[in-house]
Amino acid sequence: MTEKTKPAPRAPLPFLGLACAVGVSTMYYNQPLLEEIGRTYGVTAGHTGFVAVATQVGYALGLLCFVPLGDVLERRALMMRMYAAVAVGLLLVAFAPSLMWMIVGSVVIGMLASVTHVALPIAPDLVKHEQRGRAIGTVMTGLLLGILLARTFAGWVSNISGWRSVFVIAAVMNAVFVPLLWRIMPKLPPKQKLGYGEAMRSLWTLYRTQPLLRESSQIGALVFASFSCFWTTLAFLLESHYHLGAGVAGTFGLVGAAGALVAPLSGRLADRHGSRWVISVGMALLAVSYLFLWGEERVQVATVWHMVALSVGVIVLDIGAQMCQVANQTRIFGLDPSARSRLNTIYMTVYFTGAAIGSALSTLAWTHWGWNGVCGFAIGMIALAGLRHAFGVRGGDADRGHAVREDELMEA
Repeated sequence: MTEKTKPAPRAPLPFLGLACAVGVSTMYYNQPLLEEIGRTYGVTAGHTGFVAVATQVGYALGLLCFVPLGDVLERRALMMRMYAAVAVGLLLVAFAPSLMWMIVGSVVIGMLASVTHVALPIAPDLVKHEQRGRAIGTVMTGLLLGILLARTFAGWVSNISGWRSVFVIAAVMNAVFVPLLWRIMPKLPPKQKLGYGEAMRSLWTLYRTQPLLRESSQIGALVFASFSCFWTTLAFLLESHYHLGAGVAGTFGLVGAAGALVAPLSGRLADRHGSRWVISVGMALLAVSYLFLWGEERVQVATVWHMVALSVGVIVLDIGAQMCQVANQTRIFGLDPSARSRLNTIYMTVYFTGAAIGSALSTLAWTHWGWNGVCGFAIGMIALAGLRHAFGVRGGDADRGHAVREDELMEA
């Protein structure tokens, strides 16, 4: 039985953005470190690439298993437990004696880092319905900054004190965040009296009955697969072509952080022009970004101009990906306010499954065809996303959707 929806207690949107940044950053520390990790364990790039894949697979599992708890349990306590647990997972990775233990620890980190998406659905509860794009954009700024700056942090800390110290410091950061949550966040009880089993059974019903949710999830997965192609293989490109290490690979995260600042604007554009329009612009920018990223290798110019092309490509890539993500989440959170954690579970599980596939296949593409193979595969993913978008839901439903009734959710 659904209870009458009440506004969530007030909590600052910037703090929710910080919560998302701290949670999601744990997934991305490993990407600029893959070359160094490979040297430590004496394995090739084709093997170390699966450390990034393992984290993303774990994240998808965590989204599926843990995020629905946001509709079932008190969310502050749930978030505190998950941040404490991810700190333990980071220590497991920091002291991993072999690549296999590194992969196992990465799966654990990914599962617990899904706490980010316990926090994110709180944002639309804090504003009026017609302002949810702005709220999501504000919090998503923190999330994307966490993704991008994690790489910068990891690259330069690794240069100073080794890659293992990156994960030790990250564990301390997550542990410190637990008392901050207790102090700053109010209690956030669930909006419904709903059992975990009922919540899990309703996931398929939501996916089946909401065409806009299916469309957004599939587009998001293809876009993030393309995005992950670049970030998973960047360290390999810089090492093999320019003999540049993890510090420089991490610095590209700082360059890409400029693109994260477009998130609030993306949310406002979604509120004003509709989510479908924002997704169209975002995918066009993604395609343009790979003209710079692919052209970097194909044009015979000085190394400094290659770095300029890469930098411009990274900024455009991150702006395009961010626009698509904010617009997709704006419209799925409009479907049913009482089921936002479950809607986010479905969307983000599909989304990060796309990321894991993108990371895995781009690693194989790099091994067999180099940067040409990586960029060709990434552009193929963007083309598929464009086709899905072209034949998707149109009109007002493309931006808002219709809420599914709770009795329909309980049919499954």
